[in-house]
Amino acid sequence: MYAYDLHKIREAELLHRAERERVLRQVRRDRRAARRSGRKEEEGTVSSLRNRFVHAA
Repeated sequence: MYAYDLHKIREAELLHRAERERVLRQVRRDRRAARRSGRKEEEGTVSSLRNRFVHAA
């Protein structure tokens, strides 16, 4: 009986870990997709060392 209880506890831990890893993978996938869709809307690089300061007359 003791071995069975340990088995069930270990099984629950593994299931919990697997679910957490699935959620993390989904979050990462969603963030990558959001970044990719955000890149398409950009018009290009605006900030560079040359463009940061106005030239004096």
